[in-house]
Amino acid sequence: MRKALNILFLGGAKRVAMGKMFIDAGRKLGVDVNLFSYELSAEVPLAAIATIVKGVRWNDPMLMDDLHRVVEENRIDMMIPFVDPAVEVAAEYCSSDSECRTPLMNGDLGKLLFDKIKADALFRELGFPLPANAMIEHVEGQVIAKPRFGSASKGIQVLEAAEFATLRGSREFSDNYLVQEYIAKRVEYTVDCYVSSRGEMVCAVPRERIEVQGGEVSVTETVRDSEMERESARILKALAITGPVTLQFMRERDASGALGRLMFMEINPRLGGGAVCAVHAGADIPQFIIRDMEGENVKPCDNWRAGVRICRYPQEVVFDNGRLMPR
Repeated sequence: MRKALNILFLGGAKRVAMGKMFIDAGRKLGVDVNLFSYELSAEVPLAAIATIVKGVRWNDPMLMDDLHRVVEENRIDMMIPFVDPAVEVAAEYCSSDSECRTPLMNGDLGKLLFDKIKADALFRELGFPLPANAMIEHVEGQVIAKPRFGSASKGIQVLEAAEFATLRGSREFSDNYLVQEYIAKRVEYTVDCYVSSRGEMVCAVPRERIEVQGGEVSVTETVRDSEMERESARILKALAITGPVTLQFMRERDASGALGRLMFMEINPRLGGGAVCAVHAGADIPQFIIRDMEGENVKPCDNWRAGVRICRYPQEVVFDNGRLMPR
């Protein structure tokens, strides 16, 4: 393995904890990890541990040329996307540059998965355990309408049966929302996974989403759930996806409070904000990524610990007229 590794985060602005974990993973492997991040502003929290490179928007026609400049100037070895649009961007760039790697090389799959309506159709075709689709199945009571290209729970609406009946015939509504049965009593989970470039399942670490703020988990705890772990492996194998992946599940609660039906909600082919919990529990995903991208064999990890809880909190990074202030 090389002595130094230059890693470019795409949209990693607030991922300071995960950035530190990449640096620590490199240290364990005898590698000096140098972090960079491609951002619209240089004044972001990650500046505390990384070099921030000001760039253009993900839909800018000059994006690929600008990324090439950044990769060449900083001798970037690896790209790690942290926001949905950057997954496809990283795959497209790295497919044309053999010297720069990224965990998920299938940009078309990434694009499909961020289209909730197309993804739902694919998931049903593959037989995944899903909530009922209210546009094609009979659903009684409330439904939940999710924006087709939404993220971080933005724009989600819970509709009464009468409201849904009124909107259902609208082409604008049906073309832009995935509508499913609404499960009012539920427990939500994220499963942090890693699949090697050889297609081998390395880890699947479920964690309960205990508290969520602004669509991102603030309190989460790892749990053992053999059914969820098996379903995660089946889903990832069926999709032939590689790299770090977060899967969203939920379990329905009955009147007694007991947990029942397991339902798959969505998938994000990138590191999630709460994935640091899985690392603390013993699944060192940054180390898996580095080993894998450097061509080493990554062994399956199932000795992670249940009951590891993280409570995330805001911390300030201060800039004085554009200059990072020491803490």
